Amino acid sequence: MKLLIIGFVWPEPNSSAAGSRMMQLITTFQASDYQITYASAAAESDYAIDLKAMDIQVQSVKLNHSSFDNFIETLQPNIVMFDRFMTEEQFGWRVAEHCPNAFRVLDTEDLHSLRKTRQECHNNNEEFTTEKWLRANITKREIASIYRCDLSLIISRYEMQLLQETINMDRSLLHYLPFMLDEIVSEDFERLPSFEEREHFITIGNFRHEPNYDSVLYIKNIIWPLIKKVLPKAEMHIYGSYPMQKVTQLHNEKEGFLIKGWTENVDQVMQNARVCLAPLRFGAGLKGKFVSAMQNGTPSITTPVGAEGLSESFGGYIENDPINLTKRAIEFYTNRMSWQEKQEIGFKLIHREFNGSYLKDELLKTIENGIKVLYDLRLKNFIGAMLQHQSLQSTRYMSKWIEEKNS
Repeated sequence: MKLLIIGFVWPEPNSSAAGSRMMQLITTFQASDYQITYASAAAESDYAIDLKAMDIQVQSVKLNHSSFDNFIETLQPNIVMFDRFMTEEQFGWRVAEHCPNAFRVLDTEDLHSLRKTRQECHNNNEEFTTEKWLRANITKREIASIYRCDLSLIISRYEMQLLQETINMDRSLLHYLPFMLDEIVSEDFERLPSFEEREHFITIGNFRHEPNYDSVLYIKNIIWPLIKKVLPKAEMHIYGSYPMQKVTQLHNEKEGFLIKGWTENVDQVMQNARVCLAPLRFGAGLKGKFVSAMQNGTPSITTPVGAEGLSESFGGYIENDPINLTKRAIEFYTNRMSWQEKQEIGFKLIHREFNGSYLKDELLKTIENGIKVLYDLRLKNFIGAMLQHQSLQSTRYMSKWIEEKNS
C-alpha cells in the first residue's frame, strides 16, 4: 500500500504537538509495511526530522503548479493524507482529478476554525459561542474540507461532539484519534524524580503558536507576580521553539522568569520541574504539553480550554480565575500529597485514553475497511461530492490562473 502524506510543514516532533502527532502517524503506517512518501511545499527547517534516514521518500512540491499533477500520476498512491485543511484546499482537487480512486484522509490536527474563532473572541473581549464559530468563514472552509475527504482524524472528544451535534456530520466521516502513546509501566514510575527532587515551574510550546505566546504573557503579567510573593525562590522556566524577540525580551532573572528556548529533550526538562503551569486562554484540540506532563509525572494547572478533551480526571487542576489559578499553583508546589494524587490520576488517564497499541489498530482497520467500501462511502456522502465538484470547477481555474500569472 502506498501512502502519500502532504504536509503543511516538515515534521518537527521536538517543536510541537502537531509534529509529534505526525510522527506517530508515520511510524504507525510504516510498522504495517506501508510505502510512505512525504511531500510538502514548506521550506525545510533546522528542527525538522530526517525522514530520509527513516526510509521515507520525500518530495518538495510547489503551490499552484502543474508539476504536482505529474508527481501524483506517477506515484499513484492508494491513500493520500492531508496535513490540516489548508493543505487539502491547495492539493485536494488535484488528487481527486489525477488520482480519483485514492482514499483521502484529513488529519485536522485540531479544528483550526475553533481556535481562530476563540482567539478573535479573546482579542475582542467577547464571549465565545458556537454561533460565532458557525458564522465564521474559516469554519465553512474547514467543514467543507472535512466533507470532501473520505475520513477525517479528530484529536479531541469535544471536537467530535461539536461536529456531530452542531454540524450534524455523519459519524462515518470522522475517526476519533488522540495521541497514540506507549504504555507506562511500573519501572517508568520508579525512575521518575520524586516531589523533593524537583523544583520550579515549567511551560512549553512552539512560540509561533499564538495561544502559547498569549499564555506566557498572561503568566508574566498576572500569575507570576502573585506566585512570586508567596514562593520567592521559585522560578518560571519557559521552553519552546522559535522564541522571537518579543518572547526573549520577557526574560528577567531578577523575577525568576527565565526564557529557556528550544530543548532537545522535553522529557528531561519536564521531569526536573515540579509543576507545569500553562493557563491557555484560547485554543483547540489536545494540548501536547499536558499529555507530556502527565507522562513525566508532572501535575499541571490550566484553564478549561487547556484541558479540553482530556476528561474530568485530568492530572492537574482546572481554573479560569487568576486568583484561583495562583492558589492551585502554590498548593501543588508546596503540598506533596496533593501533588502525588494528581500525578497518579495523570498516569491512569494516559493508560486509559492514549493506548497506542489499540488506537493504531483501530486507525488501520478503519482506513482499510473504508478503502473496501469507498464507492458506497462516497455515494452516501452527497454533500462531499457536491463540494468536490464545486472545488474542481472553481479552485482548479483559480490555481491555473495563478500558475499562468507566475510564469
